[in-house]
Amino acid sequence: MAGNLKEEEINKIVETVLGDFENGRNIDASDNYKNPNKEEVREIVDNLFRIIYPGYYKQRTFKIYNPKNSLAVTVEDIFYHLNKQIYLALDFSKRETEMTEDEKAEESYRICTEFFKRIPDIREKVESDLLAAFDGDPAASCYEEIILAYPGLMAITVYRMAHELYLLKVPVLPRLMTEYAHSETGIDIHPGATIDKSFFIDHGTGIVVGETSIIGKNVKIYQGVTIGALSTRGGQKLSGKKRHPTIEDNVTIYSGASILGGETVIGENSIIGGNTFITSSVPANTRVSIKNPEMEYRTGGKQNVKEEIPQGDEWFYII
Repeated sequence: MAGNLKEEEINKIVETVLGDFENGRNIDASDNYKNPNKEEVREIVDNLFRIIYPGYYKQRTFKIYNPKNSLAVTVEDIFYHLNKQIYLALDFSKRETEMTEDEKAEESYRICTEFFKRIPDIREKVESDLLAAFDGDPAASCYEEIILAYPGLMAITVYRMAHELYLLKVPVLPRLMTEYAHSETGIDIHPGATIDKSFFIDHGTGIVVGETSIIGKNVKIYQGVTIGALSTRGGQKLSGKKRHPTIEDNVTIYSGASILGGETVIGENSIIGGNTFITSSVPANTRVSIKNPEMEYRTGGKQNVKEEIPQGDEWFYII
């Protein structure tokens, strides 16, 4: 048992593990304090929710009764920690020349300031997402329920914030933010995706939206949908190229659908049925479904009864 290991055996094990650190692997970090902190980034996201949704998320560490004073303390606290994490992340930027410490400090402060200037625009988009969720889901009883309980709105909100940092060319942090939302909701939205207003994710589990996806206004997506790349065999050679689909305005995509490829465009006002697999463009005002499946029943192990599953007269375009 582990408790019976001799001191010399423990020393040998430690020497073996520490010796491996000298091999210069990419998974080794020479200085933990020079890397962005995953837990601190998650805390920043949680605190940003107090600004995006004032009054819905309470401050745990201190209590200030004047709302303006409380907001001022929250903003200052977020600014300090976000500025620090951006500063650390800038070491991973793809620049031809390394930045000096002073240059990083100046750039992180500039980015952080610009990000806070964009918060009203982020909140405007989030408001449109909230209204789309309420309008699109008959199970929603009130706005408060959506804000506090819907995983789709949480994932979209984190994406909205991370996307602005992505546009400001902050390395690493935007992905840490959306992966936090991914771990909490099962919804994986890359911060590089371009998503317009009034975006509604219903249920949400298993949704994937790739980096170069473009999604228009008033788009509704159900669980298990993939908006992804047709192939990633090119690896890093594909970096920066359009690999993911374009979804135009007023499109609904039902559960389990996969839409793949950078040249694939789903035209406006289209409806994509469940479990479809699409790798080429779909014209505007089109309704898509797979062929009606059949159900097979066995009664007492002797009799087979086949029944075609009706899909209604809603689906016109069969793939």
